[in-house]
Amino acid sequence: MTPRTKEQNEQIRIRRMAQILKAAADVYLDKGMLMEIRDVAAEAGLGYGTVYHYYKNKADLLHDLLSQAIERAGKILGVSSVGAAAAAGGSGSIGRIRPIAAMPAGPKSCRELAGMLLASWADDHAFYLACQLGADHFRTLPQAEAEQLSAAYREQVLLPLASLMSPADVATHGADSGHSPPDAPGPGRQAEWLLAALAGCALPSIRRGTLHKEAEQIIRFLF
Repeated sequence: MTPRTKEQNEQIRIRRMAQILKAAADVYLDKGMLMEIRDVAAEAGLGYGTVYHYYKNKADLLHDLLSQAIERAGKILGVSSVGAAAAAGGSGSIGRIRPIAAMPAGPKSCRELAGMLLASWADDHAFYLACQLGADHFRTLPQAEAEQLSAAYREQVLLPLASLMSPADVATHGADSGHSPPDAPGPGRQAEWLLAALAGCALPSIRRGTLHKEAEQIIRFLF
């Protein structure tokens, strides 16, 4: 038998890690922090030793899962791949789950942004998890990792999403003065609210595997 080349071994490694991370996202959706390496191996259809070869514990697995998801999210939201990788501590792994389609440039209504986010989450459950856990600053993870991921999440998800929001949706005008009240929430806070509302509504559909079909119903409910 002809030995595999270095390039073939690398392709196998990339496919195997993508398989493991995809399985980990689905297991975490079901079990949360009760997830174990053996659960991921079973979901991926791999041996425990195979998964353990890549990830010695679930903390490392979760960090890789979330940092890569934030990196992909930055790509979707228009952040440069170099900046996303640096901020997320990523390994240049954008697109290992599936090809990424970036959002078109220019301001968008919250309804449009919601549709694009739900479509992305339906195909990439790790992106959904990054937004769900990011809303709570990744508090379930060790402090150092939570702080790193929170900073990356803000730079690669929250701020780019806020920059895409239509000024008409962001502006909050007084009834008579025509000026925003001093306590009006800015686009960053509104981006947080949008993500939190969507994440809460989307979870049951993601677990059922029906988010693509039910996305428009969720949007009609919220807007």
